[in-house]
Amino acid sequence: MNRHISPLSLAFLFSALFAAAAAQPATTDFKGDAEAVPLSRDHALIYTDTQNNSSDEPIVLNPGPHLFIDRYLISESANVRRVVNSPQRDTAIPNPIITGKEDHCYQPYMTILRDDSSGRFRMWYGGYVGEGDSYRSCISYIESADGIRWDRPARVLDDPAPIQFGTCVVDDGPSAPLPAERFKYAWWKDGGLKIATSPDGLAWKPMTDAPVLKANHDITGLFFDPLRKRYVATVSVYRPGDTWAEQRRVTMHSFSTGLRSWTTPHHVVLPYPSVEPGIVQFYAMDGYLVRGDLLIGMVKILRDDLKADNPPDPPDAYGMGYTALAWSRDGETWTRDTTHFFDPDPRQGAWDHAHAWIDEQVAVGDDVYLYYGGYARGHKVNRYEERQVGLVKIPRDRYVAWEAGSEPGRIVTPLLTLNGEALSLNAGADGGSIAVQMLDEDSNPIAGFAFADNTPITTDALDAPLAWKRALTELDGKSLRLEFALTNARLFAVNLK
Repeated sequence: MNRHISPLSLAFLFSALFAAAAAQPATTDFKGDAEAVPLSRDHALIYTDTQNNSSDEPIVLNPGPHLFIDRYLISESANVRRVVNSPQRDTAIPNPIITGKEDHCYQPYMTILRDDSSGRFRMWYGGYVGEGDSYRSCISYIESADGIRWDRPARVLDDPAPIQFGTCVVDDGPSAPLPAERFKYAWWKDGGLKIATSPDGLAWKPMTDAPVLKANHDITGLFFDPLRKRYVATVSVYRPGDTWAEQRRVTMHSFSTGLRSWTTPHHVVLPYPSVEPGIVQFYAMDGYLVRGDLLIGMVKILRDDLKADNPPDPPDAYGMGYTALAWSRDGETWTRDTTHFFDPDPRQGAWDHAHAWIDEQVAVGDDVYLYYGGYARGHKVNRYEERQVGLVKIPRDRYVAWEAGSEPGRIVTPLLTLNGEALSLNAGADGGSIAVQMLDEDSNPIAGFAFADNTPITTDALDAPLAWKRALTELDGKSLRLEFALTNARLFAVNLK
């Protein structure tokens, strides 16, 4: 890695270099051990707020949401600040929603899918097979009408094979080419990722006896990337690094179209000791959600060098965990935010006082349900009762805001081409305002699309429509910039229809 190039600049560079490769089927057949792959930071970046997007080519915006999660859509700004919109705990939600004592929850990993036909929520989570066996788990299954209150008791499904850790389920949908293999289940055992299939998500059959992808840390995941039509395996490995000496857990990705052959894994989440204090480790990344051209993941960060209480309870308790955001525009290169997205509950005695690891995102109406694993007192404390599942929510696409106060703020995008008929804002402007105008390639207001031709947004809305004197379709194929003028307001995203 060129140390003189910022991580964000590298993100743009690698996005361009690998866009074509990402669209191709994954065909290589990696047979080695993931932890032996040479360390590379090419695809494992961290966010920096100092680099604007300076691309000379217009960015094509297709219909869908376009989030201001970083500076990709910002070339100029003044009097605005980036604010990570952390989800807030809600006392109306009976957390924990899945418990250690009653539901035998054993691991902070789960999958929640919503059935398209019935609207019911289906959860698979790691249950324990009996106290004293700390290296085995089973598949527990439970359903809910609203994703909050669950129909008990949970079912314990038959294992497809012995399971150590992991409860990751992918549904290929009712049009899956092989209905008997519609559902895929991934877990870790015998030194790597194993996969089973099922017609209904209940009765599982192993795909192979041996792991399909070898990795030495017992946390794995599986995701289907609909933008590139391929499966993504998330594997965690123990290894020393280039800027750290001790063994640390770091995160890698590998791709496949058929689940048996996988590409050589590459690093997507790594520590940056120069900007992050302490021994930062990663229990992998999961909870992937597609929003427009963006993949958003939830990174589980472990700090075993920290303790939830001083003095700790019990005296040898250690370890805290929190969640950070990560995102990718090409499916290969990921940018991780060093700002905390979701922290443990600071109140001593809370069920999630030591760990708060988001493991799943589910879009529900205007909200995103964020399901997370919580620990009460530490990383290895009372694992049979104190590892439980909770729920918090955020409004759709509101992960990060660009915020202005009473002093007017300004945001200008790079050159864009708008492939749509209407624009709206996901913004909080109650008590303030956001006005928008179009600029030509020379940064001059376009007649009929200037601030004077636009009615400012003065509400808090996920989809506040923008209108000018002329129709947006008149700008088809033209290169332009959007300029936002904000006062006492927050901008999260633009929606193109």
